[in-house]
Amino acid sequence: MSYNEPVMKQLLRTIPQVGKVEWIGIREERKAFPKSVELVTAQKKTGLEGDHFKGSLSGKRQVTLIQKEHLGAVAAILGKDSIDPALTRRNIVVSGINLLSLKSQKFKIGTAILETSGICAPCNRMEENLGPGGYSAMRGHGGITARVIGGGNIKLGDTVELI
Repeated sequence: MSYNEPVMKQLLRTIPQVGKVEWIGIREERKAFPKSVELVTAQKKTGLEGDHFKGSLSGKRQVTLIQKEHLGAVAAILGKDSIDPALTRRNIVVSGINLLSLKSQKFKIGTAILETSGICAPCNRMEENLGPGGYSAMRGHGGITARVIGGGNIKLGDTVELI
């Protein structure tokens, strides 16, 4: 064990920022355009109620999240004023917290408890949705995937915080 290991572990568990849910979208069918909603129920094993995704054996991609701040960065890269969050095909847009800091962590959004399961890399639909260069612009800005480990409701304005 190195001298810095205990300090690093402590730093990884210290996230004083509290995020906020800015947008929620569900896709009722595969490849459908996401529908903006104000409230969604997160269910263990099946993800977000009403979303086409019904879970998999691993459940790694039950919920996808992206930072509002990253939408601004992608828009700037593409020379646009803003980007409609639905075009990114993510379920939840949050602000005020670094989603990558939640790696290997459990966090609470509203009354639901989620656990980060990976990075949400862009798909080839980004080129179609965002225009030429959309895929490359999203690289490094795609957000995270999460699994639901405790069901509950998520609504606009809810907080996002480390447990």
